[in-house]
Amino acid sequence: MWLLDANLDVHLLALLEEFGMHAEAATRRGWQALSNGDLVAAAADAGFTCLLTHDRLFGESAARALRQFPEFAVVFVRLPQQPWRQYCDGFRAKWMEQPIRPAAGRLVEWP
Repeated sequence: MWLLDANLDVHLLALLEEFGMHAEAATRRGWQALSNGDLVAAAADAGFTCLLTHDRLFGESAARALRQFPEFAVVFVRLPQQPWRQYCDGFRAKWMEQPIRPAAGRLVEWP
């Protein structure tokens, strides 16, 4: 189960479901105010295996918490911010080329 950081559009949840990925948004769990390490801890404790973020600094900071949660992964999504329709089309196209493959205990950049 994947968690979307507060900086990713919640519409992405439906797109990930199309790809067969179960995901939830940090904002829908009330976790948007948690610090990076606390968010990783809360997510891991709740059974999530991966956090997707659009914020590189957040991704690097959250990745440091992976030492405590070696089964958890952080993915930094490098797609440029755009209006939702264009972002969705770009995300879908990149996924078809190369799906996200989280790596336990690591920060991965995608695409």
